Amino acid sequence: MSTVLITGGAGYIGSHAVYAFLDAGCDVVVIDDLSTGVRSNLPETIAFYEGDVGDRELVGRIARDHRIEGVLHFAGSVVVPESVTNPIKYYRNNTSRSLEMIDTLTSCGVQYVLFSSTAAVYGIPERVPVTEETPLKPINPYGWSKLFFEQQLRDVGAAQALIYGILRYFNVAGADPKGRTGQSTPQATHLIKVACQTATGQRDGMSVFGTDYGTRDGTCVRDFIHVSDLAEAHVAVYKLLRSAGKSCTFNCGNGKGYSVREVIRTVEEATGSPLQLTYEGRRAGDPPELIADPSLLLKSMPWRPRYSLADMVESALEWERKQGGQ
Repeated sequence: MSTVLITGGAGYIGSHAVYAFLDAGCDVVVIDDLSTGVRSNLPETIAFYEGDVGDRELVGRIARDHRIEGVLHFAGSVVVPESVTNPIKYYRNNTSRSLEMIDTLTSCGVQYVLFSSTAAVYGIPERVPVTEETPLKPINPYGWSKLFFEQQLRDVGAAQALIYGILRYFNVAGADPKGRTGQSTPQATHLIKVACQTATGQRDGMSVFGTDYGTRDGTCVRDFIHVSDLAEAHVAVYKLLRSAGKSCTFNCGNGKGYSVREVIRTVEEATGSPLQLTYEGRRAGDPPELIADPSLLLKSMPWRPRYSLADMVESALEWERKQGGQ
């Protein structure tokens, strides 16, 4: 493969993608404004630019100087509750600046775009598992900001020689099994991250939101995918874009659902200690159950997820211990 630009490459998923593409023998360039990303999670030798993806001069210079063939676009804001209280930030970061970036890159001859989207574009689906044909009904500005950019990609792809891939993530968890990178945002809201921080003494306790859902144990059910599996899926989809020469959209998940209680129990079993829990009411907008149907992705390429929920928890625990946890 030729050289790829990874935006938000110092962030959680982006940094794992950097290592996956390097491991696959690809040349990688990273741009990140370091608002949430951590430079030390990347190799010192990598070509790294601190900056904004909406900076047309910088992005254009990177594309020309490094002869960028394709871009993996991870940069953006990702906290759902914050998107409700500060929607302008989300539409600016996830939609407006992303459009500026695509306009710049296509003018520089970049051929491929692989976009980090989200299952939030489905809102609260009427049926699970969720396929790519499930109606798109976001219920918060975060989901809308991602869906708007999906549409922009489709329109630009129809008008220009741009081939794109849209990957809709479900719940991403775990850390690099080699210990090179992990979820480094202290105030992250990911369930497994929070549970592992609690287990390693970095939090006094954690909240469980809602115990009265119509699920098998009353708590929300989610589809978790190991971040390294997800990063390797990006490599596989990028290869597909180059070989097939056509755009695609895929759900990225395991196709299995685990409840909040089951995740907590897995963390407790891994550490041998109970977590300090506080039970609270439901959070507005939380679907009772959200599980991917990843069959289209599985049919399209040889990629398969390798890691179990226990693997996700163990790698996340190891990362938290490395960050100073007990």
